[in-house]
Amino acid sequence: MVSIKNILVYLTHPHVEAWNFRPEHKALLESRVPGLKVEVCLNSKDFKDRLPEAEAVIVWFFNERWPAPQLKFIATPAAGNDWIEVEPGEALQISFGGFHGSLIAESVIGAMLYFVKAFPLSVKMQKQKKWARVKISEKLNSLYKSRVTILGFGKIGNAIAERLKPFGCTITGIKRNLFPVPRYFSTADRIRTFENWQTVFPQTDHLICALPGGDETDKILQAEHFKVLPKSCYFYNAGRGNVCRESDLVTALRSGEIAGAYLDVFEEEPLPESSQLWEIENVLMQPHLSAVSPHYLELFIEELAERIKNG
Repeated sequence: MVSIKNILVYLTHPHVEAWNFRPEHKALLESRVPGLKVEVCLNSKDFKDRLPEAEAVIVWFFNERWPAPQLKFIATPAAGNDWIEVEPGEALQISFGGFHGSLIAESVIGAMLYFVKAFPLSVKMQKQKKWARVKISEKLNSLYKSRVTILGFGKIGNAIAERLKPFGCTITGIKRNLFPVPRYFSTADRIRTFENWQTVFPQTDHLICALPGGDETDKILQAEHFKVLPKSCYFYNAGRGNVCRESDLVTALRSGEIAGAYLDVFEEEPLPESSQLWEIENVLMQPHLSAVSPHYLELFIEELAERIKNG
């Protein structure tokens, strides 16, 4: 167990305001962990100057070359270890954010409704000042009784699935192990391993990818996987962009192998202007922001405070 009395914070982001650690966050963390002293750095020089004496830090990224002989604990709001270049061990614990599920679920379900309720067509007809009742009604669908396959059934995948159940969806979670089975599952829901994709994918109306990055997931989805999906199926990626080749996805979209895609992550980020994805009408994209919320760091602090109090 690691007992923490002081923690050094360097959480700033040049583009996303919700990812910047503010005085109110310092006050919240100190109130949740009595006796904890939180010291905030506003620039990298200040952080690196103070790092050699720090026993615990909160950061977005950590370079293995930074001198930190006293360091026992690294915490990051990020869900994956993409930007932490050191390995945990007996002398160093690393805590990753596990609170993202509810936020990402909002984005994914919002995208699902965007497609099934034909909102793009409604916006198009609205701009043309057309009362296109017949045309729009022919495109409308429902999440009720839809078959949702979630590739990557960890915390985030479970959060999405649990929030989809009230809509009347049938869930198939794909992960390494068949257990445990979530308590919110009905008799129609199931867990499968990826080896079963040939039987699962053809019965999928919405394929949601919530996989982490890394060698194990790199290009796990190939052209053959998109080909067996129903032509009415939508694809959603809120995990990492390494899971498929952009060229395979573009082909699937342009050829009509799938009906559309919501993409929050990409093979290359930022997405180059030369990417064909910009030009495809049935694609909804966000620039890696599916978990962004004004409550982002508040949720992180609540989670982190419990971890610190529990050692």
